[in-house]
Amino acid sequence: MPTSHNTVPTGLTIADTEVDLLVVGSGTGLAAALAAHERGLSVLVVEKSSRVGGSTARSGGALWLPASPVIAECGGVDTASRAQTYLDSVVADSAPQERSAAYVKNLPATVDMLRRTTPMKLFWAKEYSDYHPEAPGGSAAGRTCECRPLDTAILGEYLPDLRPGIMEVSIPMPTTGADYRWMNLMSRVPRKGLPTILKRLAQGVGGLALGRRYAAGGQALAAGLFAGAIRAGVPIWLSTALKELMTDGGRVTGAVLEHSGHSVTVTARRGVVLAAGGFDHSMDMRWKFQSESLGRNLSLGAESNTGDAIRIGQDVGADISLMDQSWWFPAVAPLPDAAPAVMLAERSLPGSFIVDQNGRRFANESADYMSFGQRVLQLEAAGTPVESMWIVFDQQYRNSYVFAAELFPRMPIPQAWYDAGIAIRADNFSDLATKMGVPVDDFSATVTRFNENAFAGEDPDFERGRSAYDRYYGDPTITPNPNLRPLVKGPFYAVRMVLSDLGTCGGLRADDRARVLREDGTVIDGLYAIGNTAANAFGSTYPGAGATIAQGLVYGYIAALDAAGRT
Repeated sequence: MPTSHNTVPTGLTIADTEVDLLVVGSGTGLAAALAAHERGLSVLVVEKSSRVGGSTARSGGALWLPASPVIAECGGVDTASRAQTYLDSVVADSAPQERSAAYVKNLPATVDMLRRTTPMKLFWAKEYSDYHPEAPGGSAAGRTCECRPLDTAILGEYLPDLRPGIMEVSIPMPTTGADYRWMNLMSRVPRKGLPTILKRLAQGVGGLALGRRYAAGGQALAAGLFAGAIRAGVPIWLSTALKELMTDGGRVTGAVLEHSGHSVTVTARRGVVLAAGGFDHSMDMRWKFQSESLGRNLSLGAESNTGDAIRIGQDVGADISLMDQSWWFPAVAPLPDAAPAVMLAERSLPGSFIVDQNGRRFANESADYMSFGQRVLQLEAAGTPVESMWIVFDQQYRNSYVFAAELFPRMPIPQAWYDAGIAIRADNFSDLATKMGVPVDDFSATVTRFNENAFAGEDPDFERGRSAYDRYYGDPTITPNPNLRPLVKGPFYAVRMVLSDLGTCGGLRADDRARVLREDGTVIDGLYAIGNTAANAFGSTYPGAGATIAQGLVYGYIAALDAAGRT
């Protein structure tokens, strides 16, 4: 559905103006705008693209909310001290401890603010384990929360201005991450999978009959934030790009923007919040700071995330940090002119394993996606690069599970995948190896060792299935290890994988008040950075599902508090 507005509310004049706080970016930046508006500040949000929502709207919509009222109200038990112990353990010295401490401290107030200012209803995704639950303070019960399916029709005339999700479905079925776990296992655990499917189908299709458009995940989260901004009367300028930050004596006083080829100056009395995402689609920056092996534009982040805010922040003296880091996410190799297909549970499910160009396993396939990607790049840095990746599975696997979010159990792999060389099928492992272009002997040895260990339910090479996180996406009907099953009966399949990501997470160095810092550690007065424009508050670690969006929301709240306290 094409967008029809340049401004929200419709008809605003895009011209030189003055506000208390300027927010650049309409994803988690909307949390900063809502919090600032609550404190009586005049706020303007500007968005480079023609849609509201940024990468938040394209995400799974999870929120990592340790020791939050959401968990407590759902019967969970967690404490701020336990959450801080966990973060201290997994983040270690990859980020200042003050950053994660401010996150934990301000999280409950952020949740309360979102409840007051948006229509979102949050729930605890119980059992969605932390990504490193065995670390001190970790939780196998999990700290991830989600937004319940939300009627996006509440956006009214502005619904076309909401950025669409990664995949558009022909049948409306608002699926949360918690739903996905059981829907993926619908043929294995039908008592949970089928009722979940029927429930969401009834909600989606039935909602349409009542004029409602239910959405879940990032669409629900972004729509909720957008609805809050509309209700508060916070103005949003679309198709308006940041070009320059204005300064006075080292203090940021506003910005020069561009809309339809014209320059517009916005003076910001209390400061500027940069919430414009990372450098997901700036290949020059990615090849410079990360790896020259990265494929062009494989990121799942919004296409407008090209690092503009990071570069412009540097122009006024900002320091950068963690530029080698991304929220890595392995995916199915894309067809020509298409985006990669996400892979979440696929790597954890029994009857599959992943090999490199040598036909050998190289990682715990069930590890969280960021750790998996870091493993790939660590091997490259060590001189043993993973030049290609294949996920290998058998017919039982194909009959049992959803694959790449679009192939339901027993559905054939599309012929287009075979034609493009993305998928390969063979009746035996030798032929499969030959078609994959990997050494037959090495691949055969990998299969033999994997099958022997899978029969025993152990993975001495990479410990697959040892972690509670591994097991969350496993198949509970497979014992003794829900992540392991030998591949013994053909036909066998191999599908090519790529290293994608949910966005970069290195950027401007900020402190525990979201204020941007110079190289010498001094504060650039009047400049804030949140979300993926800022260096990850959790360093090189992904503590749990939804940590990326949650820290953007919390630090948006923190930035608004600090700006409101300025004179």
